[in-house]
Amino acid sequence: MQYPATHLVVMGVAGSGKSTLAAALSQQLGWACAEADEFHPEANITKMSQGIPLQDGDRWPWLEEIRSWMTAQAAAGKSTVLTCSALKRGYRELLAGAEGRVIFLHLDGGADLISQRMQGRVGHFMPPTLLPSQLATLEPLSQEELDAGSLRLDISRSPEELVAAVVQALNLPSGQAPTAS
Repeated sequence: MQYPATHLVVMGVAGSGKSTLAAALSQQLGWACAEADEFHPEANITKMSQGIPLQDGDRWPWLEEIRSWMTAQAAAGKSTVLTCSALKRGYRELLAGAEGRVIFLHLDGGADLISQRMQGRVGHFMPPTLLPSQLATLEPLSQEELDAGSLRLDISRSPEELVAAVVQALNLPSGQAPTAS
């Protein structure tokens, strides 16, 4: 059976575990993996490093680069796993315009747990002081997005449990990437 390229966008606020889950899913599924942070222009990284929240004007070109990467991967017949905060529905709608099937995996959890995780990170440019602005910006997945196949995942579960839940819920073939149609 032929499947279109699938893009799993692991989303949520900083510190929710996006990189950990994306790496585990990529390894389990054998799919290409990318960190949205790699697509940020230097000006965005500088702002965040200084504790300055990004504005929509900073985010749109970044999101368009991510969507272009996803489309290029789909054109090459590759499914992907990608980390991206995708905090607003409008951002997700832009990303969903990539070629292939785009599924959002929202890592959802309490601010206290996320703050603890952020304080334990070493070498990341996003300071814990930006967590409140991220939580204020976050628009959780709508019922329509959930009905379309996206998932809300509880970050208190282990990465292994989350990978198993995603693979089962989406009926993904472990270790075998779908081919482009």
